[in-house]
Amino acid sequence: MALLGEWESAEPVYAALATRIRLLLADGRLSTHTRLPAERELADELGRSRTTIVAAYRALRDSGHLISMRGSGSVLVLPRPRPSQSAPEVDFARAVPAPVAGLDEIIHALAGRAPEILERSGFDLVGQRRLRELIAARYTARGAETTPEHIMITLGAQNAIALTARTLLRHGDRVLIEAPTYPHAYEALGNAGGRLASTPVTTMGWDIDHLVSAIERVRPELIYLIPDFHNPTSASMTAEERERVIASARRNGALLLIDETTADLDIDRLGRPPAFSSLTPAHAAGTLVSVGSLSKTIWGGLRVGWLRAEPAMISRLISRRPADDLGTPVIEQLIATEVLERYDLLLGRRSEQLRAGRDLLVELLHTQLPDWQIPDVKGGLSLWVELGAPLSSALASACQRRGVRITAGPKFGIDGAHERFIRVPFTAEAERIERGVAILREAWESLDPMATPGSQTHLPPVL
Repeated sequence: MALLGEWESAEPVYAALATRIRLLLADGRLSTHTRLPAERELADELGRSRTTIVAAYRALRDSGHLISMRGSGSVLVLPRPRPSQSAPEVDFARAVPAPVAGLDEIIHALAGRAPEILERSGFDLVGQRRLRELIAARYTARGAETTPEHIMITLGAQNAIALTARTLLRHGDRVLIEAPTYPHAYEALGNAGGRLASTPVTTMGWDIDHLVSAIERVRPELIYLIPDFHNPTSASMTAEERERVIASARRNGALLLIDETTADLDIDRLGRPPAFSSLTPAHAAGTLVSVGSLSKTIWGGLRVGWLRAEPAMISRLISRRPADDLGTPVIEQLIATEVLERYDLLLGRRSEQLRAGRDLLVELLHTQLPDWQIPDVKGGLSLWVELGAPLSSALASACQRRGVRITAGPKFGIDGAHERFIRVPFTAEAERIERGVAILREAWESLDPMATPGSQTHLPPVL
């Protein structure tokens, strides 16, 4: 139960334990149908009385999070929401911006083409050629000569990452990821059989010496990186850092899986580093797969992503795909095509929206939570905030009770670290950001960090 972390709070001990287990289940660190240890076993492991564990399990059963059967143990479940339950007042758990201005006009215009659309099969494994041409042209403009044969359209970036993992990884293959990183990516890589190792990244960027050393030491089959407006830190790699990573990966025979989902979320960065695909030598192009998506730049409900790779790799991915899905719906591809025809205009609108949200959130956090360390970000969707004490999960629980969903820092890692950090998105409307920060402050003050066990501020930060 290492995932519990620093779980004690001002609540009674049994209640604090039940609260932490509910949070771990809610944010996916514990999966449904996980079997909890026997009461006596957990009591011994935590150094608590069996009475405390019995009370915690009873609280979990009462809230619908635990089912216990004689002879079968106790299993975690997610309770069905009651009809009276409402959505959270503020959802800071998802960094999902509203649809970009102008998307409604594109969709409305396509409605008039229904007869033409309905003549098609409705989906395909590779993607509509015009859409692939537009994506290829954007890579070419950034210095990576690309044709439609280098592009495969997917059901969003998550589908692209999972498909790549299932196609290329064998059980036990070593995979190097960042810490912290995008949770659903490391889940997909692990589910495909990868053995995960990590290298640190902070709001100041990557320890490139550590990253290169990790590649040399681990000798991974696959390396997953988010080099532009990294999720969750919003850091971006320099051109020189990218070149060092590419060179090290080539020397060690590793495939680079580069997630560019956030690469176009620029607010006010001075200059744009070259894409990994433009820095990779032609004779080594087979060791690079790039992933992109419209879910962050345009709308989360537009489930269109893509893979850029050598045609031989694209063929392998196409062959593997039907076992999991039969292709991307043509209607969404047509919307995506129209979007990419005017992409730069729409990106400008998204940038303005994100700038307003970022500036408001930074100002509010500096004013209302001045002891937190607020990073200076130039793009992306969120702030990776240092709290000054290992209370991220406790804060998430306190917020949940007050109507705010927020994801605790450890969700972004594989080893229970990052309890000193929390991701705060700036994608919501202004009034929700204001309300959310007010509740964050109220929840933080309720924790009384100086009095909470294990929260001494002199402890070194978890990186």
